[in-house]
Amino acid sequence: MADDVVKRVRTRHFANAKQQGIKITGLTSYDMLTAAIFDRAGIDFLLVGDSAGNNVFGYDTTVPVTVDDLIPITRGVASAVKRAFVIADMPFGSYETSSDEALHTAFRFMKETGAHAVKLEGGVRSAEQIRRIVAAGIPVMAHIGFTPQSEHQLGGHVIQGRGDSGVEQLLTDARAVEDAGAFAVVLEMVPSEAAARVTAELGIPTISVGAGPHCDGQLNVWTDWAGLTTGRIPKFVKQYANVAQVLDEAAKAWAADVASGAYPTPENSYDG
Repeated sequence: MADDVVKRVRTRHFANAKQQGIKITGLTSYDMLTAAIFDRAGIDFLLVGDSAGNNVFGYDTTVPVTVDDLIPITRGVASAVKRAFVIADMPFGSYETSSDEALHTAFRFMKETGAHAVKLEGGVRSAEQIRRIVAAGIPVMAHIGFTPQSEHQLGGHVIQGRGDSGVEQLLTDARAVEDAGAFAVVLEMVPSEAAARVTAELGIPTISVGAGPHCDGQLNVWTDWAGLTTGRIPKFVKQYANVAQVLDEAAKAWAADVASGAYPTPENSYDG
């Protein structure tokens, strides 16, 4: 899709990519600067994920993240892109109670941020919410498999879709969100064979987050992918840079120059 000459990526481009066998690319973004870089690089969609809980706000999980947390950063991301499709993540507690609540949250994101779509977790259990949001004219990306907002119920970061019963549940959830009108579905942390089966059976694109190579697209958390995250990272992440090391070296060099008086130079100072 990156080579497709379009003014703005839209939901039809996701559908066309699946039909044509063109892989879809997605990254998370939480600010205007990274959003602009990823947009210029030709990334197809940017997800303002509730993963901001771990990567921006310092939470251990995504559970504490609120709509009010995500609205200003989504607005920043949406303001910076010219081509990429911006998707706002609906956080835990903002859509589960009823389809009315879900629609209200989706309205807020669309009216207050400039996002182009919303994403929410859950298969069968979220189908009615998806149906209601789509009926109001708002595109929805679904999310099944491992759903981080439910990690306490799932027992932690546990791979989903294993065994015959696991695959059947994954398929049931996938069909439910497709029938409800989702334009795409994220499959997170499921065996690649299971993801391949779901991808083959669905008419909408599947987006892999640790679901192997057979999905119609791939999504990564950018701080993992770019090496800004330190310590343990998920098995499915390939790091394409070491941003943490670059910033560490730059900070040490700057501090040393300040201590020695090498910074600021006359070139970095104003004349009277």
